[in-house]
Amino acid sequence: MCGIYLFLSMQMAIVVWYLWFVIKMRCSFGGRFYSLEDKWHPDLGEPFGIMHCVQCHCEPQKSRRGKVSGKVNCKNIKQDCPALDCDNPVQLAGHCCKTCLQGNHPLSSNAALSFCRFQEELHKSYNDRSYLSSEDVGPGESRTDFVAVLTGLKDSWLPSSSGVARVRFTLTRSSLTFSITYQRMGRPTKIAFLDSDGTPAFEYRVPKGDSDMICGVWKNVAEPLLRQLQSEQMHISMSTGQRDEVEGRIIKHRALFAETFSSILTSEEENSAMGGIAMLTLSDTENNLHFILILQGLIQHRDRVQLLYRQHILREIRANITSHDPDFAEVLTDLNSRELFWLSRGQLEIAVAAEGQDPRQISGFITGRKSCDTIQSVMSSSDALIPGKTGGVGSTSTFLSPPLLQVQVAGLTNDVVSLTIELKPRRRNKRSVLYDLTPEFSKATGQAIGSWSRLEARHIHMLLQNELFINVATAHSQEGELRGQIKALPYSGLEAPRHELPTPLAGHFVSPPVRTGASGHAWVSVDRHCHLHYEILVAGLSQTDDLTVNARLHGLAEIGELDDSTHMRLLTGFYGSKAQGVLKDISVELLKHLDQGTAFIQVSTKLNPRGEIRGRVHVPNNCEFGTRSEAEEEEEELEDFLSKDPEELKKDPHTCFFENQYYPHGSSWTPNYDKCFSCICQKRTVICDPVICPALTCSRTIKPEGKCCPICDGELARFYNPFSLSGCYFEGDQKMHAPGTTWHPFVPPFGYIKCAVCSCKGSTGEVHCEKVTCPMLTCSHPVRRHPTDCCKVCPQEERTTAALEHSDMMQADSPRYCKFGKNYYHNSDSWHPWVPLFGEMKCINCWCDHGVTKCQRKQCPLLTCSNITRTEGSCCPECLGKHTLLTF
Repeated sequence: MCGIYLFLSMQMAIVVWYLWFVIKMRCSFGGRFYSLEDKWHPDLGEPFGIMHCVQCHCEPQKSRRGKVSGKVNCKNIKQDCPALDCDNPVQLAGHCCKTCLQGNHPLSSNAALSFCRFQEELHKSYNDRSYLSSEDVGPGESRTDFVAVLTGLKDSWLPSSSGVARVRFTLTRSSLTFSITYQRMGRPTKIAFLDSDGTPAFEYRVPKGDSDMICGVWKNVAEPLLRQLQSEQMHISMSTGQRDEVEGRIIKHRALFAETFSSILTSEEENSAMGGIAMLTLSDTENNLHFILILQGLIQHRDRVQLLYRQHILREIRANITSHDPDFAEVLTDLNSRELFWLSRGQLEIAVAAEGQDPRQISGFITGRKSCDTIQSVMSSSDALIPGKTGGVGSTSTFLSPPLLQVQVAGLTNDVVSLTIELKPRRRNKRSVLYDLTPEFSKATGQAIGSWSRLEARHIHMLLQNELFINVATAHSQEGELRGQIKALPYSGLEAPRHELPTPLAGHFVSPPVRTGASGHAWVSVDRHCHLHYEILVAGLSQTDDLTVNARLHGLAEIGELDDSTHMRLLTGFYGSKAQGVLKDISVELLKHLDQGTAFIQVSTKLNPRGEIRGRVHVPNNCEFGTRSEAEEEEEELEDFLSKDPEELKKDPHTCFFENQYYPHGSSWTPNYDKCFSCICQKRTVICDPVICPALTCSRTIKPEGKCCPICDGELARFYNPFSLSGCYFEGDQKMHAPGTTWHPFVPPFGYIKCAVCSCKGSTGEVHCEKVTCPMLTCSHPVRRHPTDCCKVCPQEERTTAALEHSDMMQADSPRYCKFGKNYYHNSDSWHPWVPLFGEMKCINCWCDHGVTKCQRKQCPLLTCSNITRTEGSCCPECLGKHTLLTF
């Protein structure tokens, strides 16, 4: 026991030292941390927004003792804007300084105008889609898209490759998913991410397959590598077994948001080491094809861009492309019906030809954008044009290559009379139907399988921009009983959504059936370790009846066996429309039910604690002995490692070795020496913390089998059905907590934080966490009794009555004042905020509302005059002469 205590003390010391080092070597600004030398535009949040004319810099500074720390220095960069000699400079979105689009602009006037048109189309097609629900994104979720063009290496002693690859990346939190397409090269066997020094930071072994698409995920990307990725300092390389290697830099590109068509440009020459990609999109209202080229190796001062059909030139554009600016943007206007038809069939070809003594050319066919994302839809009755509660569900999976559409419906009140693909209606009673899939629908199976061979170019564009809907009408609901938006589900590493139909989830399948407007579908698979992987999507869940849940927890996903809740397991709780994860410790009985098709997935809510939607799951598996033991998994892991290069594993700086088993960085597990401990791997360091059980106030407690913490005797039913009584779901430990209970939060990778206490408000289901307030001590040498304690205390002989009284005073409720910047305000006080470098913001009013600071920008009236001006110091524009306001 002393050995364990010493081990934990050492680990706690390491964590404290690590936290101190990380905090000292970073800058804090606006609740975020920045590394040394980072630069950023401060985001002051609503109603201020991003201050594009202010640039902050995390500068290193040394103390007298030579210690280095970070200091934030912000300056106004508007005064550094260059003087422009053009007549009509424009303000581009996200820029501080105005830009000339003609004359001395570094881009040619055509390219600059085209790029601005591309940006306008991008803003128009992306930001104006108000029907895209913000519920699809969970709290803290954000994504950044990157792209890379990979060509042969010219400076290698090996012959250069003629292969060209295109990689599209999506960064979500610390996970980087990638979709790779390639041409004129064999299937790659290894993919390496290279840092700014050219050192491999992550290697991915490509599984065997016959597809020209490679999908992968790099999880738990280290923070220094994330900074290099964001600053476009990372490269990616791919190699085949025949030493064919291509490489390229990972860059951000705004065109990725609007891209719906793409092309890989290659050369017919052997060992050419040149190529490129084209990102294309259609205008929303006109038949104009916008495109941007990114080229490698084919850089001339005069190039020709051609649009071809069967080697016949349809369009030709002269371009000035240099090695300093290899991007080229242009618009092909007014495509005719034949060109649009060839575009939809992938028969149009784009080519770039270099003029001069050495004429060379690269070209490629234009197709719909390819990625590893799943194009799908969940149809619910709450999303119908006339919302209802039928308990039915519809599910759609779409593929462009090969062109295929699969639809399944269940739990409907009447027979299906129509199944259609539609646009968003301008008016509720006027639908706009594109395709009628009713002839392909089978009443016996409840499914329809149709071909997208008749899909037009405009419809491909709308499909990949999430602008199409699917509608199911029944004899009782002629306008539609079910409806859903067809949109892309980002690839998460789970392969099932790309190849299999999901399991439909509906209120009709709950026992007894529930008439709800919610529905969903789920993909479930069991791997060779007998671990269960799941991905669940829901629509219309508790959004019309339980608005208090809408801003926080939507539901709890569970898995169990039909007609028996003995082996029911909590999967996860979720806030948006998506839940995913892995369940490792599954009982033999539950695995058998999955294999026999007698298991189900159920989503419960506060409105329906015994289940709101449910679906029957059939996952064939060979896990008759249950989840494999740690010894068996260790043996299989070692076999996997030995099948690869064992030296590469030893070089991995983030792998942990604990109890004769390897664990990747960021993973967590339960150790063998004590099942009431939780361990995590943090860059070769294993941190184990005891599970801290909440304090119970009941007189009789019991301890459920396989659990560390006791619970009150009357809460056993709620333990298996967490929504049967009011409670709180905490995302940190992914557990339900009883009303009124308190606990220390579990925050990976640091474990339990004893300097914070969370409590559950049973009436609202809210989790409230706050820092522990340590008492002020009067002794000269305070001590920490235990290494895991948060607050220091005075030694017993130095503790005085006055100190105890003062500590009680410090924990009393404080006045409800507000702190803004360095100033304090009483309740109901109002003021104009002062922002450094800008001074007092007189157009914004702030006030103190019982300890909470609230700010709002002044609302300006709408003007109907044509001559509008803005006077200095005024918040709102005014009419010249007579003031005419639009009144309501």
